[in-house]
Amino acid sequence: MSTVRLSSHWMFLACLVLAIAGQGGAAVAAESSESQRPNILFIIVDDQSPFDLPIYNTDSKLDVPNIERLAREGMTIDGAYHMGSFSGAVCTPSRHMVMTGRTLWHLPIGPGDQRHCPPDVVEKTLAAVFNQAGYDTMRTCKRGNSYEGANAQFTVRRDATKRGGTAETGSAWHGEQVLEYLDQRQAASDRDPFLIYFGFSHPHDTRDGTPELLEKYGAINHTDAAEPPATDPRQPQLPPNYLPEHPFPHGHPGLRDEVAVSGVWKRRDPGTIRNELGREFACSENIDIQIGRVLSRLDAMGELDNTYIVYTSDHGMAIGRHGLQGKQNLYEHTWRVPLIVKGPGIAAGSRATGNTYLLDMLPTLCDLAGIDAPDSVEGKSLKPVLEGRRDQLRETLYGAYSGGTKPGMRCVRKGDWKLIKYDVLDGQVQQTQLFNLADNPHEFLPQHHAADVIALTGIEPRPQQTNLAGDPQYAEKLAEMERLLLAEMRRLDDPYRLWDQPDDGLQPPPENKRRRGRRAGNAPVTQ
Repeated sequence: MSTVRLSSHWMFLACLVLAIAGQGGAAVAAESSESQRPNILFIIVDDQSPFDLPIYNTDSKLDVPNIERLAREGMTIDGAYHMGSFSGAVCTPSRHMVMTGRTLWHLPIGPGDQRHCPPDVVEKTLAAVFNQAGYDTMRTCKRGNSYEGANAQFTVRRDATKRGGTAETGSAWHGEQVLEYLDQRQAASDRDPFLIYFGFSHPHDTRDGTPELLEKYGAINHTDAAEPPATDPRQPQLPPNYLPEHPFPHGHPGLRDEVAVSGVWKRRDPGTIRNELGREFACSENIDIQIGRVLSRLDAMGELDNTYIVYTSDHGMAIGRHGLQGKQNLYEHTWRVPLIVKGPGIAAGSRATGNTYLLDMLPTLCDLAGIDAPDSVEGKSLKPVLEGRRDQLRETLYGAYSGGTKPGMRCVRKGDWKLIKYDVLDGQVQQTQLFNLADNPHEFLPQHHAADVIALTGIEPRPQQTNLAGDPQYAEKLAEMERLLLAEMRRLDDPYRLWDQPDDGLQPPPENKRRRGRRAGNAPVTQ
């Protein structure tokens, strides 16, 4: 009898020990599972054309080994776009789209915000969503021309506009903020997954590069508005679609980006453009150096392999292309953005069309992290493309610029074909452009065929590399693209119609310069 009781006693103790061990194992498993949730490093630069980067333009002399490393170890997206802007500060709606995952005309600062945007959207922005999912969120970026309400959701925030040529006044400052944050995490043994929004103030003007990098690219921080800078053989060559002026007014008189950029002003001579590209390259390489420092620190911490890294820009940039200087146009060099993604499950050295917008970033990051995207999101997750299960998210892409005279510019792309329309300056400029991008990737215009331009660029376009809108051979394609553009404008609640479109009974929204900034946590800030 006592033997039986003793056996039962030991059996009870053994079960108890196993139960405790099981609970401890479950706790360890839970901790291990939590520590394996992927980190996110979202890198966004300010004003960079994809064609500045060698991964998109093999003729580029820009030296960015760390960005190229991300491409070798991850996926390069060839069709990434920012959708557009209803403001001359194109950064502002672009960064709202990143933060909210909402389309252009459905943003909390848009002309249709009261009808098309939920009032609580700030609570469903990037950092807010990741905070709720148990992530640590950190941000460094420029101040202004952004979404203040969304930016305030980051638990650690170190913002400042840094466009100087020293470690304290330039891109190194943003790098230091991330490195200090990572050091603090390590010192505290913080094992929560993180979302770091690693933003830069460059290569947006003023492009004051560091002295050594300016010298590398043969550039100077030019300050003489009366004379162009000297040319230097180390400067980048003129872009293939360079023009000394745009063929017609772009529809935004007095735009700062076209008439007042320090070092350029209104000049489009080859010396000025090459020098400014050299300054831009110097700033971009400095950004690459800071990215390399952060990647090295993540590697040393053992965090790199479990981190998704995204590299992109808020929009592209002209700098002499098509005779333009700023970001207020819909040519590929400005409508498109660079996009590289590296991380678990993404094949090294892969490439895809994508056909994605920046507004797809929020649902994509949620999907990669295993988080439900908020119901306010209108974008699509890029994860199926990143995992190689699809080549693109959508067939049709829409773009708008309505920051100057209204309605502005509109474009649509499907496959190799792209349509751009201009309706500006109270109807004084009404232009249509049709391009086959497979045959004419630089969107050459008749002006690019002029002998003096060919002499400057060294590139002679083929006869068919031009605007095809007036060619009877492409009349059917033009009509098809016109119908497609109207359909997209209707689908996306574009509040305007162009001169040759049905008005659909729309009343154009009133000009309202300040009301937009006061809804859903927006502080009207200019920078």
